[in-house]
Amino acid sequence: MIILGLTGSIGMGKSTTAGFFAENGAMIWNADEAVHRLYAKGGAAVDMIAEAFPTAVVDDAVDRHLLAAALGQDPEAFGTLEMIVHPLVGMDRANALARAREDGTKLTVLDIPLLFETGGDAHVDAVVVVSAPADIQAQRVLKRPGMTQERLDAILLRQLSDGEKRQRADFIINTGEGLERARQQVEAVVKTVLDPAWTSPRRMGQ
Repeated sequence: MIILGLTGSIGMGKSTTAGFFAENGAMIWNADEAVHRLYAKGGAAVDMIAEAFPTAVVDDAVDRHLLAAALGQDPEAFGTLEMIVHPLVGMDRANALARAREDGTKLTVLDIPLLFETGGDAHVDAVVVVSAPADIQAQRVLKRPGMTQERLDAILLRQLSDGEKRQRADFIINTGEGLERARQQVEAVVKTVLDPAWTSPRRMGQ
């Protein structure tokens, strides 16, 4: 089974690109969706977050807005949250990959916004970075409800720059050229990595 890591900064079109991979038969595992499951009522992270951030849990589920407020009051709180959530997300990912292997899946795409920042790129066969020109990115993000330039700047500060991600990518999907062109680029990546002659650039020498 080929495992691709899919990443990209906010507003680059990563979710749309993941959809194109799904259209081409890939199994998609989404890190954000895994976190939502962990935060939902009965989720594995709820009790631990309730202990660390008591004000963030309401009706046995994590309220993301209240959690964000709690994080904003303590600069070191992000580290505490990551120690709780990252291992649980890792377990969710491992379980998804095990199921994919059992099902005979040929291609799995791990949709992880902070792939490089969390070291997730060390565990995939290749990294696909979704990118677009900065002006297009800003236009997309600032259309979102409640989004401001200040919030966008704060989000980007916590992520590797688009330029750094592109330098570390094995494949780049440029969504600034329109959806059909992005779809064609995804099809080309799928064709390349499923070719029996293709060798993972990240597995060579291992």
